[in-house]
Amino acid sequence: MKQKMQRFMAGRYGADQLGQIYLGASMVLLLISLFSRWNIFYVLALGLMSYEYYRMLSRQVEKRYQENQKFLNWRYQLAVKKNRRKEHFKQRKIYHFYKCPSCKQKVRVPKGKGKICITCPKCKTEFIKKS
Repeated sequence: MKQKMQRFMAGRYGADQLGQIYLGASMVLLLISLFSRWNIFYVLALGLMSYEYYRMLSRQVEKRYQENQKFLNWRYQLAVKKNRRKEHFKQRKIYHFYKCPSCKQKVRVPKGKGKICITCPKCKTEFIKKS
């Protein structure tokens, strides 16, 4: 039986991280449909689950790989933004964060120095702000 499954899956894409998210979302939708009277959640869950099985059994490996890579890049960008916000929050008592008016580069300036002239490290534009 195991060999039959291996032969069947040969050349097919299989499961990936995006697929795990789809299956998790479909399970959540199934649970919601269980406790609600709306059948739309059940239909959405079945549709999402069907699409995930289509992706798993697909022979278009390169296309499925690109879809997964887009998802992983998006998730990485979210993590980077979250970490950046967390760092800004930790440093909020010591530093001000300003955006350069010309290039929109974020510049960190120590608090409590009064009005200061800030030079953007990227484009060398000078602007005055209160720290």
